[in-house]
Amino acid sequence: MATVASVVEVRTAAGTVRGAVEAGVAVFRGIPFAAPPVGENRFAAPAPPQQWDGARDALEFGPPPPQPGADDTGDDWLTLNVWSPDPSRDAGLPVMVWIHGGAYTIGYSGLPEYDGARLARDGVVLVTLNYRLGVEGFALVEGTPANRGLLDQVAALEWVRDNVRAFGGDPGRVTVFGQSAGGGSVAALLAMPRAVGLFRRAVAQSVQGTFVTPELAGDIAGELAAVLGVTDLTSVDPELLVLAGEEVTAAAGAHVGRWGPVAHRGILFAPVVDGEILPTAPWRARHGVELLVGHTRDENRLFSVLDEVTAEKVAAAEEVFAPGPYPRADPARLHDWILSDWMFRMPSLRLAERAATAWFYELTWSGALGACHGLDVPLVFGTLTSGTPAALIDDFAAAEKVSGQMRSAWIAFATTGDPGWPTFDTGLVRLFDVHPTVAPYPEVESRRIWRDHDFDPLGLHDEGPGRKRPGPWLSG
Repeated sequence: MATVASVVEVRTAAGTVRGAVEAGVAVFRGIPFAAPPVGENRFAAPAPPQQWDGARDALEFGPPPPQPGADDTGDDWLTLNVWSPDPSRDAGLPVMVWIHGGAYTIGYSGLPEYDGARLARDGVVLVTLNYRLGVEGFALVEGTPANRGLLDQVAALEWVRDNVRAFGGDPGRVTVFGQSAGGGSVAALLAMPRAVGLFRRAVAQSVQGTFVTPELAGDIAGELAAVLGVTDLTSVDPELLVLAGEEVTAAAGAHVGRWGPVAHRGILFAPVVDGEILPTAPWRARHGVELLVGHTRDENRLFSVLDEVTAEKVAAAEEVFAPGPYPRADPARLHDWILSDWMFRMPSLRLAERAATAWFYELTWSGALGACHGLDVPLVFGTLTSGTPAALIDDFAAAEKVSGQMRSAWIAFATTGDPGWPTFDTGLVRLFDVHPTVAPYPEVESRRIWRDHDFDPLGLHDEGPGRKRPGPWLSG
């Protein structure tokens, strides 16, 4: 545990917070950026936090939102954390705001892999945040706003705009960055009118490409209600909603004829392209935000390591996920190749292709499972020995070299808008390895296969086995 040298107080719009100086960095944990989403605020857009008198301790992370595996979550889920090397109003440091991943169903800003101390010591104000997940954050329920989890992220960015100067940050130099579902969230924010002007730059790591139509999201919500035997999801206890979400996800295979790819992969909660909160899929949005985007080389390896890949599985993957035939390859390699492209690599590439100004990278350095999904997180944060993703690292000397490269690039991008290599329109990308290179985008065959894929939101398919429901919306 870091030694606490002193305490430090900062005045926010809602009241004074008291943090601690740890190893030269001022750290503030568990600051509410919105009112607890309970009672009348549950299933609503985030409301402003309540004011408080005196100095509020900001020494412990707030509780995680309801999710599988979380026991006592409390109810004050919408909190954020700040690391600052210089919490004075005139410091004017660049700001980096992290959005965690977890398939929109799990995750928490207080996980040790998201410790912001090392990035802060490199000269930025680092902010991490919680947002509503699963049913609470993304289920589509009539009478409630869609994409509540994304609205939470917007509320946190508004808090940053209004308060970060007091922590030493420059509200005009905010970079939002995230990985996996966090990268998908960054992509969504680029397309959201409510997020315009809240950040200047964005980093999207391994963009999760699942965006869904209201019809599909509503049908999944209908199945949740059927499992629970209710007509109003908003009246159900949060823990029961989590259990119902797990049950429906576990049985998703029975709905592949209706729900399509999301049922095959068990990814039932994702941003909804509802036409209002999220007017369009990110690949069709126009924005002026400077963008750094990329992926790892072996994304799906993390998920397939314990999976026996058969010829039947490969054929199913190609039929369900691929927009065209893939070259023949070893079954395990081909299976990983298709699913890596569908879930992360091609959505990341398409986001860069449609951006006005973008820089692209691929992580090619191999950890214990190759250059797999999630390996970039400890490298970017420098948390090489703490948190679950640290288990992916088996050569710490090499990891430290690659981590230094990635941290320097991310900090440079947040500070100046230039990570240190040519823009993507030149055809060149950065390959992060022990000996980094700048080269043409390496996944040439994947790019060709997916060239004409439109990445429209995933929708309902023809009626499959099982009963029909009265419609895509639920009363609530």
